[in-house]
Amino acid sequence: MTDSNRFARRRLLAIVVIAGLLIGASAAYLNRGALKNAFQMAFSSDYEGPGSGTVTIEIAAGSDGTAITRQLVQAQVVKDFGITYKYVVNENPTFYPGTFNLKRHMSTKQAIAVLTNPDNAVHVKVTIKEGLRLSQVFKELHKATGIEISAFETQAKNLSQFGLPIEAPSLGGYLFPATYSFEPKVSAKQVIEIMVARMFDELDKFSVAQADRHQVLTLAAIIQKEARQTADFYKVSRVFTNRLKISMPLQSDATVSYGSGGSTVTTTDAERADPNGYNTYVHKGLPIGPISAPGALAIEAALHPVSGTWLYFCAINLKTGETVFSTTISEHDAAVAKFRKWIQENPGWNG
Repeated sequence: MTDSNRFARRRLLAIVVIAGLLIGASAAYLNRGALKNAFQMAFSSDYEGPGSGTVTIEIAAGSDGTAITRQLVQAQVVKDFGITYKYVVNENPTFYPGTFNLKRHMSTKQAIAVLTNPDNAVHVKVTIKEGLRLSQVFKELHKATGIEISAFETQAKNLSQFGLPIEAPSLGGYLFPATYSFEPKVSAKQVIEIMVARMFDELDKFSVAQADRHQVLTLAAIIQKEARQTADFYKVSRVFTNRLKISMPLQSDATVSYGSGGSTVTTTDAERADPNGYNTYVHKGLPIGPISAPGALAIEAALHPVSGTWLYFCAINLKTGETVFSTTISEHDAAVAKFRKWIQENPGWNG
């Protein structure tokens, strides 16, 4: 090989090397941010692993990456503001408002993963069953949320703030029975607002006019307490509807028990003679307000009673819920006799 050929090859190699260095330098310059972040994540001050202990972080609606990163650093979840913030900027994650449980000394990646999954938000769940009285509803809410019963009672004194009809004597019957998921720091007022709104939504589904809400809920609440089997809801509704049409007292022991503060299936002569506004033996028509929290089935039954001529009904087996519906008083008396016999044979079920 001649000297000129060796020189040409060396010059070509030098050109290739220089070009490679220039290309590498250009790429490094263009990706300097990513390289710097990678360097910092590897050699600087980010925690490793899932962390330990428990830290509660509350993300407010509208919080940006700066505020969230600052919260994480202050709570000792992540170590370095710069590293975490740059990770947030590069990844551009979607944060969800709510309360989240994290750990101290988490890696940035794992901490952000928790905050960007809405399923990780902490909620307080409570199930309110159909047919509960207002005092029972407040008791269940207290158990789940820790909010004092007195706080609910205080809010319940101001009915107008919840949009209840003017004729409503209390919140009773206006808190829809369902399973709810509340934020950990929810207030008594917010809980009531959510439950009342849920009831109004349910009434709207059935196209109940605002002017008819109180009447529908009052009837539905009685049906909820008196009926046991699904088909009977519509039959009980028919009995009460038939009685209302002919101005016959409803004579519901459930309303009498509620008005007297009792809790038994049957009532005494004295209780049935008490003139309180819930006593449907003394007063014709519907009571002054709902006696329980009616569910969707009871509301639908109140609006759509099944066809029938019944004026009476009597449960003859409280274990199975078997109920006899009658058109004549003699038929009803026979059913009542069966009920009394069942009570004698099954002591302890009169409650």
